[in-house]
This record gives sequence, C-alpha cells and structure tokens, in this order.
Amino acid sequence: MDVWQKAHKLTLEVYRLTKTFPLDERFGLTSQMRRCSASIAANIAEGCGRGSNADFHRFLQMAMGSASELEYHLLLSRDLGYLSDVQHAPLHKDGVEVKRMLTALLSKVARDQSLSRFRNQEN
Repeated sequence: MDVWQKAHKLTLEVYRLTKTFPLDERFGLTSQMRRCSASIAANIAEGCGRGSNADFHRFLQMAMGSASELEYHLLLSRDLGYLSDVQHAPLHKDGVEVKRMLTALLSKVARDQSLSRFRNQEN
C-alpha cells in the first residue's frame, strides 16, 4: 500500500531527526514522536491483517489519530528549536500527505462496507 510505504518513510525520518534532540527529551518528546509515527504504519498493517472492513476502518482511524498527534509534535519540536524550518517543512508535508491518503482510504473502506451491508440485506 502506498500509504503504508509513505508512513514508513516518515517514521524512518522521524527516528533519524530525533537522534539530534536533547538527551533530556529522550523519554519525552523523542519517545512520543517515535511512538506515534511508528503507530501510523503499524495500525495500517494491523488493520490489513484483520478479517473485516469494519476492523480495517477502525485501525485506519487510529492511524489517523497518530498522524494528527505527530503533526502537533513536529510543530512543537520546531517551536522549541529542536527542528529547523528546513527540517520541519518536508516532515510536515509528508505528514499531511499521509493524512490525505488515509482520508481517501477511509472513504473507500467505508463505501465498501456500505456496499457489503447493502448486498447482505438483499439476500
């Protein structure tokens, strides 16, 4: 899935850049950013492994929540001076793109879910 690949690349970049954060942020902002970025791709993967569109949709929503959380942490990191504008801009852009892709996938899964329910009602 393209969205999973984009989320994975974003996570790798978050890990790379947070290595430069102050050591006193290791258990704070660094940990939070790494966890929520990894959670995006992990929730997409877990949702794919579930047996129903409803489960997949739920995990995609969790991925969206993690993407929103990361968006805030990136802004906070920039405002605290841990990320420069040059570092922040592409991460922010990629995060927005992941959220856009998740929104499209959520819509598709919801449509498929509705179609499946409709077909079940016909039988």
